Order: sequence, then C-alpha cells, then structure tokens
Amino acid sequence: MRGIAKRFGATLALKGVDLKVAPGEILALVGENGAGKSTLMKVLSGAHAPDEGELFLDGEAYEPGNPLHARQSGVAMIYQELSLAPHLSAMENILLGIEPAQFGLVDWKEMKRLASEAMKTVGLDGVRPETPARALSIAQQQLLEIARAVALDSRVLVLDEPTSSLTSKDIEALFKLVRSLSERGISIVYISHFLEEVSELSHRFSVLRDGESVGEGITSETTEEEIIALMVGRDVDDLYPRSNRASSDVVLEVENLAGLSKPKSASFQLRRGEILGIAGLVGAGRTELLDAIFGLEPIASGEVTIESYSGVAGPKLRWEQGLGMVSEDRKTQGLAVGLSIADNLTLPQLDGLGPGRLVLPSRQDAASQTWIEQIPIKCESPRQQVNALSGGNQQKIAIARLLHADVDILLLDEPTRGIDVGSKAQIYRLIDSLARGDDESGTPPKAILLVSSYLPELLGICDRIAVMSRGILSDARPVDEWDEHTLMSAAIGQE
Repeated sequence: MRGIAKRFGATLALKGVDLKVAPGEILALVGENGAGKSTLMKVLSGAHAPDEGELFLDGEAYEPGNPLHARQSGVAMIYQELSLAPHLSAMENILLGIEPAQFGLVDWKEMKRLASEAMKTVGLDGVRPETPARALSIAQQQLLEIARAVALDSRVLVLDEPTSSLTSKDIEALFKLVRSLSERGISIVYISHFLEEVSELSHRFSVLRDGESVGEGITSETTEEEIIALMVGRDVDDLYPRSNRASSDVVLEVENLAGLSKPKSASFQLRRGEILGIAGLVGAGRTELLDAIFGLEPIASGEVTIESYSGVAGPKLRWEQGLGMVSEDRKTQGLAVGLSIADNLTLPQLDGLGPGRLVLPSRQDAASQTWIEQIPIKCESPRQQVNALSGGNQQKIAIARLLHADVDILLLDEPTRGIDVGSKAQIYRLIDSLARGDDESGTPPKAILLVSSYLPELLGICDRIAVMSRGILSDARPVDEWDEHTLMSAAIGQE
C-alpha cells in the first residue's frame, strides 16, 4: 500500500500511509484508538475506496471494489466483532457466497467436503460441519472465520484484535494456527493493543499515529517501550503510576459471599485509599462477584456490608450508598451508546440539573463539561453521541459517570479492555489519583475494587491482589508478594 489517503468529510483519517507485507510474514499493525488502523485495513479489504494512493497484490495493481471482490482476490479480514450468520451451519458460513453448485443447485456433498478440509486446517475437525454457528464457543467462531479465509485460498489475512475475548488456552491455540498459516506462505496483518502478543508473535511491526506511518521495524530488535513511544509520540516512562497512597477505614466488607452459581466463596475487606485487584481466568467468577456486590445478581449466602448496612440491596440502593460500577462490556451494559455524553454522565444523578423533576440540557451540559475537561475526554461537545468516540474515551465516560454521582467505592471490571496504550496510561493515572484523593480540593480518597485479566496491570497499580479460582477467592496479599507466575499458578489452582 503506497501513499494511502482517506477523508471523511473534513476529517483526514489517513495521510499518505505506506504498508508492506511479505509472503509468510506476520506484521503487527499497532497504534492508539483513532490512529487509522481500522480505516487502513478497510481500504485493503475493499470496504473503503482510497481517495489517494495505490495498492499492489503480488506485484499487480489491486483495486478492490467491495469486500467480496477483495476476498475473491485473496484478501480476507476478520473483525473484532465476528461477522457470522449464527442461524446457518458451520459449512454454510465458511462457503457463504462461494457455494459449490451443479446445474444451478447447491452441491451439499461437495460443500461438506470443502468445509471439512478448511475446518481441519484450523483445528475444528472435532466440530460437525452441520453444527449451527451459534452453538460454537467464541474461540470456535473465530476459528470458523479463519476457516472461511482458508476455503477462499486467501493470501493475505487481517486479524483485528483476535484475542480480546479469548482465554489463555484459546490464545495459545490461535497463535499456533497463525504461525502455521504463516509457514504456508500466507501474509498476516495482526492488529493488537497487547504488546506482549506483538512481541511474541510478529516478525515486523508498523506503527500508525494520527493517520500517518510513524515507524516500523523488526520486532525482535525493538523493545516494547520503543514501540509505545512511537504510538503515543513521547516516552512513557511511568505507565503504571503509584503515588503515595494511604489506606484508612474499611468501607466495604464481603464475608463468605456466594451466588447462585458463582462465586462459591469470597471474603475480603476494602479500605478507603486503596486499590484491591482481583485476578483469575475468564469464567472463574470475578464478574459474578462484582455483579452480586452491586445487586445485579442474587446472593445465595454471605454478607456484603457497606458502612453499617448488610441487608438485601439492588443497584439503586447501592448508588445511594455510594457504590458505583463500570461493567466489563461497556457497549451493551456499561453505556447507552446511542445517547449523548451528557446523558450518560448524568443519568445516575440528575438532582440539581433543573427545577423540580425537570432536567435542563444547559445544566446537563455544564455539569458534563466539568468532567470532560477534568478527565479529560476528547470529544466535540457534551451533546456528541457516545458511539462516535474511541474506546478509551468511552471508558473515561463510564468512570466519569461514577464521579459525577460522587461515589466512594468504585467497582471496575476490566476497565482498560480493548483500548490503546496511551488511553490505558491516562486511565491508570486517573485511577491512581482517585485512590490518592486531593487535599487541595478536599476530595477524599476513593476505594477501588479492580478486576482484570491483564496481570501487568494488576501488578502495576494495585496495593493488594486476591485471586479467584473456580469460584473461590483467595486471601488478598500485598502486591509485592505476587508476580505473574504466582498469580497464574493461583488462578489455575496450583499455588
């Protein structure tokens, strides 16, 4: 790709970007949210036509008119949000649009044969081709998308954040598959925010920033810190800030808590001015623990005590008690993405935004603008729709909503999932400042319970860490008593 430019109205999304990938090479494409990665790949895969620039495939001019044309030319893109037809079978999804036919009728026998070959290549030979796509796990659905690319005999495969919803075991299997496809001569463009994945998997990397190519190199010869500096345009010396925080009184106590299925047993104390991390594998019961504490899920036994109250409580009462939550899935549970920033920020606390029970948009905007400037949130105005913002800015809104409601206790479930390194650094600084408090403004320290699958994050910003394994929460220990190895050992029950 040479000199690729793309405009959307007055916005110049790509500014003369160059990108090259060799046969059998795994190229990591990295950059912050909004850097232009997805736009560039949509040009490659035929979803967008470039305003300027040239594309070449195997040395020949390549001008995809649409995604189907791109696929037929040998370029396949697998988006983070999978694009399967859930009601169709595995084999129908694999060969959708290229079904084998005889005399104008689908040749089902040949379809099954072709699909079985593609499924075997990606490690789905244990799945029947007739199985509906909706019956497969997320990891199997992702492999099914790759099988579709294999069936088309793709020469270039683009993977956009492929591990964001996978377990560590599924990630290992995916990496093994990607390497085997590379050995067959397929060119891989791998988009990821996880730089440890980039270091482990890719041969080369290319960095985009603000729609421009700002650097590339051989991955094994470059440190993660050097890649981060290219991504954000500056050195990030202190990715995980840890200010001089002082914990005080217990504000949340959980004792022998059990849900209907998970958690099975959880006990801990959370103090004002501390960040308590909860590690564990996907499905261990971490999210269910936060849901039970916040009142989203029923409690089978045990107690949750906030100050002196330990009775039954739903989310409305928890808000009133000063406890707020940021959900793991911000798009479907954490935010109303079709509403404005102002609506999302002020929904939990509308008092004072108008006379009586009325809400005046001008007061809503003024209250929202305070947090937009303080966090800060990059947007056009408080009236901008949330779904028009980057993932990092959406996550800041989810946290700012808790601050507008003036909660004392923050439950944060995977607060940096799916956002870039620069936005992560901003959110880490925000979390650290909340736990520290501000003497000048009179803002007291907050108490923060943080669930994360990203172990460096937990080790970097938490004061204490507990581990959830098979629904049982371990005792919390000071962060300096843990490392990645001991956390993972505890998570799989081998400590």
